[in-house]
Amino acid sequence: MNTSINVSNETLIIKLDSPAATLEKVGGKGASLARLAVADLPVPPGFHITTHAYRRFIAQNQLGEAILSAARQAQAEDPATLDRASEEIQSLILQGAIPNDIATLIRQSYAELASDNPPVAVRSSATAEDLPEMSFAGQQETYLNVLGADQVLEAVKRCWASLWTARAIGYRARSKIPPEDVALAVVVQQFVPADAAGILFTANPITGERDRILINAAWGLGEAIVGGHVTPDTFILNTQTGELESQEIADKEVMTVRLPDGTREQPVSSDKRKQAALTEPQAIELSKLGIQIEQLYEQPMDIEWALQDGRFFILQARPITALPEPRVTLDWKLPRQDGKYMRQSVIELLPDPLSPLFATLGLPAWNDAIYSLMKPLGMQDVKLTDFLPEDWQMLTTINGYAYYDGSGFTGKRSMRALMAMPRLIRRLLPTARERWEQDARPRYATVLSAWAARDLSGTATTQLLEGACEIAQIAAEHYTTIQSGILPLAYMSETFFSLVYDRIIKRKDDPPALTFMLGFDSAPIQAEKSLYDLAMWARGHSELAEYLARAASIEVVFAYQSSSSPIGDVESWHEFCRRFQEHLNRFGHAIYDLDFAKSVPEDAPAPLLEALKYFLAGQGRNPYERQAATVAAREQATESMLTRLKGLRLKWFTKLLRWAQQFAPLREDALADVGLGWPLLRRMLHEIGRRLVNVHAIEESDHVFWLNMDELKIAATALDADQPVQDFHAAVVERRAIWERERMATPPVALPPKGGARIWGIDWSFMMPARTDQAVGNTLKGLGASPGRVDGVARVIHGSNEFNQMRHGDILVAKITTPAWTPLFALASGIVTDVGGILSHGSIVAREYHIPAVLGTGVATERIHSCQRIIVDGDGGVVTIGS
Repeated sequence: MNTSINVSNETLIIKLDSPAATLEKVGGKGASLARLAVADLPVPPGFHITTHAYRRFIAQNQLGEAILSAARQAQAEDPATLDRASEEIQSLILQGAIPNDIATLIRQSYAELASDNPPVAVRSSATAEDLPEMSFAGQQETYLNVLGADQVLEAVKRCWASLWTARAIGYRARSKIPPEDVALAVVVQQFVPADAAGILFTANPITGERDRILINAAWGLGEAIVGGHVTPDTFILNTQTGELESQEIADKEVMTVRLPDGTREQPVSSDKRKQAALTEPQAIELSKLGIQIEQLYEQPMDIEWALQDGRFFILQARPITALPEPRVTLDWKLPRQDGKYMRQSVIELLPDPLSPLFATLGLPAWNDAIYSLMKPLGMQDVKLTDFLPEDWQMLTTINGYAYYDGSGFTGKRSMRALMAMPRLIRRLLPTARERWEQDARPRYATVLSAWAARDLSGTATTQLLEGACEIAQIAAEHYTTIQSGILPLAYMSETFFSLVYDRIIKRKDDPPALTFMLGFDSAPIQAEKSLYDLAMWARGHSELAEYLARAASIEVVFAYQSSSSPIGDVESWHEFCRRFQEHLNRFGHAIYDLDFAKSVPEDAPAPLLEALKYFLAGQGRNPYERQAATVAAREQATESMLTRLKGLRLKWFTKLLRWAQQFAPLREDALADVGLGWPLLRRMLHEIGRRLVNVHAIEESDHVFWLNMDELKIAATALDADQPVQDFHAAVVERRAIWERERMATPPVALPPKGGARIWGIDWSFMMPARTDQAVGNTLKGLGASPGRVDGVARVIHGSNEFNQMRHGDILVAKITTPAWTPLFALASGIVTDVGGILSHGSIVAREYHIPAVLGTGVATERIHSCQRIIVDGDGGVVTIGS
C-alpha cells in the first residue's frame, strides 16, 4: 500500500461523467456509472471521491502498515481471524480524520449538486468490483438518504472502512488479491426517492436465454429486493419483439422507504400489495434502456434501476458474472403414448443422465430385482403378468434420465394391481428388518467376499463381466429389499408418531416431535466421527498436521497411493495411511451417485480429505459433542413425557415412539450399504477398460462406462479369444457429448407434465421428491425438511470433484445429497436441494446437524449461483435468493 502519494485537487474529486473516471481512480462501480453518464443514460448526478483521496487519508493518518499487518494475519478459511482483522482495521479508519483539503472539496461538490442539503446516496466503489470476471457484489457498503455535509463526510469514512469487512477480506484472499493492491473510491449521487425499484437482467439469469430480459420490481427503494426481504414482481420480455411475454405479480408485503434521517422497511398498503409495481408500457420502456446498456457494454448486464414520478433512473450496471449456458430444450417423448412416468424413490440417487453401461447393466438389474423379491416370500402364486404388461419394466430411461414407468398401474390392469397390494404389504412389511439383516445384507457381503478373493488381473474378461453383473444384481436386490420394508416403515412410523404427538400429546412448551428421532448412531454419523478421530490423531503429530493443512487434497491422495512419504516423519505418515485405509475400508463404499460410473470415496478420497482438513483446523463442530447434546435432549424429552402421560396417551406415545425409533437409524444404515459392492465392481470394470485400452479400443479405462452391455459382451469375448475388438473412440466422444447436453436439461418430475403423477385416480405429486410448479422469481418453494432459518452465502456443488469449493458456513446447494456427502454437512449452515423428501438423506442428516434444510425445489442448482446470498427458511420450506 503506497503511503506517500502526492496528488492535486483535480484527482481527489472528479465529476461523475468525467473522462478521468478510470477504474484505478473511481473503482468498478464508479467507472461503470461514469460510462453510463457519458452515454447520456439517465444516471442521477453526482461526483467521485477517488482512490487517491482514500490513499491520502490512509497516509495522513499513518494507517498503512497497521492495516497491512492486520490483513496479513487473516486466514481466508478461518472466520475468527477475518473478524479480528476486520474489527482492528475498521476501528483504525473510523478513528482517523479526513484531511482538511479533501473535506473541503467534498463539501463544495456536495453543495453544487442541488439545493441546500440535498439527500444523497453514498456508495462504495472498490478497485476490484463489478468486473466481468468477479463482481464482488455486496462486499462494501452503501448509505442512502444522507443529509448534510457532515453526514456525507461520516458516510464516506464508513465506506472507506467497509473495504475491510471480514467478508471482503476473505473474498479477496480467496481470489488471490493482495491487500496492498486494493483501494476504495466513493460515489456521491443525488438520492432517488423511488416509487418503485428493482433489478433488470439483459439475459435471463435462470435459463441463460440471451434473448430474454428479466425484470424484478417492488414498491419503494430497491434495498428490499437486494436484501431478499420482499418477493418482487417478475416480468420477462422478448428482446426480438420487444413484447412482454409473461409477468408474475407477487404479494409484496414490505417496502424500503425514505425517512428524514435514513431509510426503513414498512408494510405495503393492502391496496398495493398485489398490484403490479410496473405497468406493461413501463416494463417495455425499461427493457429498452436495458438493451441500450447491453449494447454499450457489449455483454449481458445486471442493472439496478429506480422509478420516480414516472421517470426511470439507472443506479448501477455490472456484467452478469454467472450466466448459465442457455437451458437445453429436449423433446420428452413418452415411450408409451398413454404412459405415466415419475422420478422418485431410487431415482433420487440418480440425478444425472445415466452412463450407457449403467443404463444397460444397472437398470436391468433393478428391474429383475422386483421379480426376484417375490421368490423368498412364497409368492410364486402371484403372477405379476396378471396385472402388468408383458414388456413392462419398472425402470426406463427418457433422454438418458431414469424414470419409473407407471403404465402398468393404469387401464384395465389397474384394479387387479390395486387389489394385490394389501397382500404384498402384509407379507413384506412385518419381515422388513429380518429380510435385510438376515438375508439381503449377508448375501450381498458373501458375493463380494467371493469376488474380492479373486485375482482380477488373472481372471478372464468374460468372467469379470459376469462378476460385474452378479454384483449389480445383488446390489439391486439389496436395495429392493430395503425399499419394500425398511424405507416405507421408517416413513410411516415417524409420520404416525409425529401426527399423534402433535395432535394429542404435545403441549405448547413441549419439544417438537423431531427431538425424539435424533441422536442415534447411524452409519453416516459413525463415518463422520471416524474422520474426526483421524483428524484429532493427526493434530498430535506436528509435521504431519502441517503437511495435511497446507497440501492440496489431490497431492495428499497421490502421496497416500504411492509408497513414499512426503514428510520426514515417515512413521507418522505410514500410521496415518493405515488409519485412513481403515476408514475407507469401513465407509469408502458410500455413494455420491448410484450410477457406478461415478467414483466412490474408496477410489476417489480427496473429498474426504477436505472435510478432514476442516476438522484439523478446528472448524466444524465436534460430532461427539453434537450427538451427546442431541441424545441428552431426546432422553430428557422422553423422560418428561413418560412422567407426565397417563392411560391411553401414555400407551400410544410409548408404542409409536418405540416403533419410530427402531427404524430411524436403521434406514440410514441400510441406505449406506447400497453401494457396498461399487468399489469392487468399479475395479472389475476398470480392469476390463484397461484391457480395451491395451488393444486401442478406447483411450482411457474409465471410458468403459460409455459402452453399453451388448458392446461390452462382444468385446469381452473378443479379448479372451485374442481377436480384434471394435474401435469405440468415436462412439465414446459422441455419447459423452450427448450426455453433457442432456445434463444441461431439467428432467420433469412426472411425464406427461399434467397428469403424469395421477394413478388409480390419485394425484401422487405430493409425494414427488421435487416440485413440478416452481414459479419464476427470486423465491423457491420446497419441502421444509429441517427447521430453522439462516441467511448466508450459497455454494453450489454439482459433484464430489467440487467438494473443495465448500467453505465453513456456506449454504450447500446441490441436486441431491447421498451418504457420501455427509462430510459437507459439518461445514454447512444450511442445505438446499433440487431433489429430496422428508426422509431423504439430506433431510435426516440436516436434522441431526441442526441446520435448516429446504429440499425438493426442483431448480435450486439452476437458479442459485455460488457466492449469492440466500435465505433458507426450513420451517416454511422457502428459499429467498438475494444478491
